[in-house]
Amino acid sequence: MVHRRDLKGEAIVFGNQGALWGNAMTWFDHDTGTVWSQPLGQAIVGERKGQTLDLVASQLTSWETWKQDHPHTVALDAPAGPDRFDLSFLSIVVDFTEEAGVYPVAALTNWGPANDVVAGVPIAVVVDPNQKDRWKVFHRRVGNQLLTLSISGGKLVDDETGTSWDPGTGVALDGPLEGEILDSLPGFTSQESDARTFWPNAKYWGRLD
Repeated sequence: MVHRRDLKGEAIVFGNQGALWGNAMTWFDHDTGTVWSQPLGQAIVGERKGQTLDLVASQLTSWETWKQDHPHTVALDAPAGPDRFDLSFLSIVVDFTEEAGVYPVAALTNWGPANDVVAGVPIAVVVDPNQKDRWKVFHRRVGNQLLTLSISGGKLVDDETGTSWDPGTGVALDGPLEGEILDSLPGFTSQESDARTFWPNAKYWGRLD
């Protein structure tokens, strides 16, 4: 996940604190030494305890898939492992502070998009039916139209108008809403055990047990 590193207009410099909290990485800020939980983006020990960083939309995927959606991206040329990897053992977390939802990738792959409401926001959590490491969290309202997204014939479509949507960019490809774009929302991947540790009160879509 990615967090903004500014608080009240002040840019904060972070480092790896070295210890684990909840079996996950912690940071420290250089100016006060406060310790932060990386999954929560929240200060847990020190002067800034209780303060929280804003979450920014990001995505864990393969380089090949990323380049298809963002062909002009510049990245460090360094040795890497296999270009494609298996996300099926992970879950996608949507955390809007007031409420969080957890969506197992395996269930999304088998059953199609999760049409849900988290903290009053209508969302759709989508895994591309043709490219399993391509996923996104979308706001499923376009103008005054609330959409229900599903997979039909290997395509992402909405049940209300039959419009076909790009599952990676949210662009309407054909149909009555052609040219419209679904807003992307912050979401990130997590192992099931970590999701249960850091978001114990989250609602779980599908079966994690």
